Amino acid sequence: MSDARTPAQIEADIKSRRDQLAVTLDEIGVRLHPSTVIGDAKAKVASAVDQTAGRAFVAVNRTVSDVRSQFVDEDGAPRLERVVPVAVMVVGLVGLLAFSARRRRA
Repeated sequence: MSDARTPAQIEADIKSRRDQLAVTLDEIGVRLHPSTVIGDAKAKVASAVDQTAGRAFVAVNRTVSDVRSQFVDEDGAPRLERVVPVAVMVVGLVGLLAFSARRRRA
């Protein structure tokens, strides 16, 4: 068995490699086209923003649930032993701010 190839086989091999090279160059051209690069960058940024917003939403939701659980029991009834002191503090703070604002005007 000899490895000798005919000129037609060599030409067919060259044509096949040219075609493969043309496809590869077309793919590179598409990947490096400015609109493709910009589109990929936008997609990455949008994905990062979505992930960050999702994590922020989960964190805020968890925090709200934790705070709510401090003032509401499992049945949904308010825990008066915690609600009343906070309400008194809020009313006192608002009163102090109102009194302070009134003194500044006088």
